[in-house]
Amino acid sequence: MTNELTSLVWVAALTAVMWVPYILNAIMRRGLLDAVGYPANPAPLAAWAERLKKAHYNAVENLVVFAALVLVLNAVQISNATTVMACQVYFWARLVHVLVYTLGLPWLRTLSFAVAWACLVALILPLL
Repeated sequence: MTNELTSLVWVAALTAVMWVPYILNAIMRRGLLDAVGYPANPAPLAAWAERLKKAHYNAVENLVVFAALVLVLNAVQISNATTVMACQVYFWARLVHVLVYTLGLPWLRTLSFAVAWACLVALILPLL
């Protein structure tokens, strides 16, 4: 498996576990039945849990783009120091993004998102 594919696995794994804390918060705030059901007026999540939920949605949206690029790079057998570094930095930028988004740190959230986006651009360029 290439380094880029390994990074894709790590990004997917991170995205796959992001929901756990905000669902636990929903259970604590709403109770199990309301957390798994569709109550008319659900109790709100804690502010941090709402931000984590938004960060998770953002991660899912960006995972689609990242995965597509990594898989195309793999299919056309492009792998070099730039693509490896871009994939590794992308993972760390997304990890920072979810943490600072959850903590409510807007400038760091924007910076980490921009770094991850620059990594996507670095993956696109060798394909053009």
